[in-house]
Parts: sequence; C-alpha cells; structure tokens
Amino acid sequence: MGITFAYAVRMFANLLVTALCARAILSWFVRDTYSPIGKIYGLLIRFTEPMVEPCRNLLSRFNTGMFDFSLVLAMIFIEIIANLAIRIIFMFM
Repeated sequence: MGITFAYAVRMFANLLVTALCARAILSWFVRDTYSPIGKIYGLLIRFTEPMVEPCRNLLSRFNTGMFDFSLVLAMIFIEIIANLAIRIIFMFM
C-alpha cells in the first residue's frame, strides 16, 4: 500500500515537472493563442500557474534581470516536496 502511494506521488511530481517543461518549450513557439497549439499552451498555463506564481513572487524580491527563473524554482520545489513526501510515506510503513 505504501509503495503504491509513493509511486503515485512520484508519478504526479513527474507529471507536474513535464507540464512545466512543456510550458517553457511551447512559450518559444506559440504566436497565435487561438491556434490548436495556443490552446494547449493556455491549458498548460492554467494548470501550472498556481505553482509558478508563488515562485515568481519570491524571485521578484531579487533582481534577476530579464530572466524568469520561476519555472526552474517551481520544478525544484516540486522535487523537494515529492522526495519529502516519499520519505514520510516510507517512514510510517
């Protein structure tokens, strides 16, 4: 039971990181928001923005210039939280 739950946590974390990577890559190519790929990009933004916005607010305190590292920071936080959750799951097994 615990191994299955830990596997589900890892798969969900991988899904979130993949969505963030897809968002970053699609941001280079989307020109028209009404095209099919633009609609997929909009869906990815709506799905990932709750994770990215707190990171963007945190990084706004620092001067990062024209670079937005909020996606990278969100990926790091997702990995840290997933690893902590998996350790907690195995600790109570």
